Amino acid sequence: MTGPETPRDGAPTTLAWLCHPVSLLALALLLVNDHVLKSAFPGVVTGKLSDVAGLVLAPPLVAVLLTLLVPRLPARAAAPAGLVAVGAGFALVKSSGYAAELASSAWTELAGPSLVRADRTDLLTLPALGLAWWSWTRARERPVRYRRARLVRLLVVLPPAVLAVAATSAVHYPYALGTTVLDGHPAISVGSGTVVSPWPENASEGRWSVSDDGGTTWHPATVEEQRRLSDQHSAQQQACVPDEPRRCYRVVAGHLRVEQSDDAGATWQVSWEVSDGKREALARRSPNPGDIRQHFASRELIVYPHANGGYEVLVANGRDGFVRRLTDGGWRREGFLGGARHLGPTDEPPALDDGGPVQRETDLLLAIALALTLGFLVAAVAGHLAIRRAGGRRWWGIAGSLAMLLAGDLLVAVWSREDDVDTVLAVLFFVLPLGALTALVLLIVATKQGASSRWAGWAVGDLLLTAFLAGVPLVGWLNGTPSQTRVAVALALLATVPGLLLAVRLARLVDPPPALHHRVEPPYPAYLPFRNDQPSR
Repeated sequence: MTGPETPRDGAPTTLAWLCHPVSLLALALLLVNDHVLKSAFPGVVTGKLSDVAGLVLAPPLVAVLLTLLVPRLPARAAAPAGLVAVGAGFALVKSSGYAAELASSAWTELAGPSLVRADRTDLLTLPALGLAWWSWTRARERPVRYRRARLVRLLVVLPPAVLAVAATSAVHYPYALGTTVLDGHPAISVGSGTVVSPWPENASEGRWSVSDDGGTTWHPATVEEQRRLSDQHSAQQQACVPDEPRRCYRVVAGHLRVEQSDDAGATWQVSWEVSDGKREALARRSPNPGDIRQHFASRELIVYPHANGGYEVLVANGRDGFVRRLTDGGWRREGFLGGARHLGPTDEPPALDDGGPVQRETDLLLAIALALTLGFLVAAVAGHLAIRRAGGRRWWGIAGSLAMLLAGDLLVAVWSREDDVDTVLAVLFFVLPLGALTALVLLIVATKQGASSRWAGWAVGDLLLTAFLAGVPLVGWLNGTPSQTRVAVALALLATVPGLLLAVRLARLVDPPPALHHRVEPPYPAYLPFRNDQPSR
């Protein structure tokens, strides 16, 4: 039934509240502010704008979810429940550091790395709930009574509203930017970056810390030390041991690697490294890793004498922190040392070999998206060949090719995983729907052109077969074999060859159209020549 009906639950009314112009305006403001304005104009105003928009949008969202979970719940009960729940929860989290910490932990489990801050000044935005109540009084007079209209609004408005409300303040990830020596003492620069703001590029963008005991403990640089460090620092990718000038060390750009020379730089050999395969596995343990070659790479190093004799080497490795060569010749990854205190507590650097599978939340989604997209591609090819075999127009194949190319380009763009939220949105609402719609349209057109149901069954089977074959190396990638993404993707692309060959053979099941021009037989007897065999008179 798609016509009007008298609703027996609260969903039609609460959905009208969620789709009220005030709620939609709050949704647009929340998305633009969190993803554009906060990074362009960080400060109190943009921070409070998110709170106001969230307080207007969250009550109708909670009410809709309540009526979907409890179908018999009336709207007049769901609306006040949404307002009270949002207002009480917001007040508790913003006024209690312990509640904010619990909310951050819960949000991290549900939506990835998140940070909820306790700030009593945010309570000044609570009157925005009055605007939410006003929109409710208007929306309850016009419930959405058509099932088809409700379904469309649920699909279009509900997912972005959930993601917009679930988003929190951007998490700052520590970044080892540089190393230098100040009055014979090692100094390090640690900055931070987020997925909504530019990552730091040089040591002057971070905070300096200095060690007075050869790197054992660290203290923030004083104002005077900060000035001197900023003035004298220059990026150093190569340095030699003060007492052994023939022994030198250098970083290798684009890799987590340090090389050593014992002949003053004439020849080099690897002294410490994380192989590219292990580096990718390491980055996949980190949320929003971005460009791995840029962010997980050795940047600068220093060589300095140790207080107890010998020397040490200290290397800045971007988002992997620092690595140090100790006086005994061994290397140790140190994390972010004392330079990240201003960022709060940081975990120990993750182990390189823990024996278990290495994957992130978005890896499984990306693997499924790639396998299904390749399956949709093969089905689209099968549909195009069947249409041409049946005498259909060529532009169906051209349109399908453009659509699949767009879906592939989007998947490549989000595979960098610069922002996990954007990756999920792009895959669920663009890549997969576009690929599925393209394959479905071409298959339907092929059947309308004359392809049999037998052909359609084989085409769907070809889609599933290709998705399965492409998924095999991707499942191995999720579990660490192969460890590098490019190898797994290459194997998945190779796995589409059987499906493409089968799509070509399936076209033979489609009967070609009868010839347009036939030899027309005359409806009269064939011409007989005149025979003059009668006797003359």
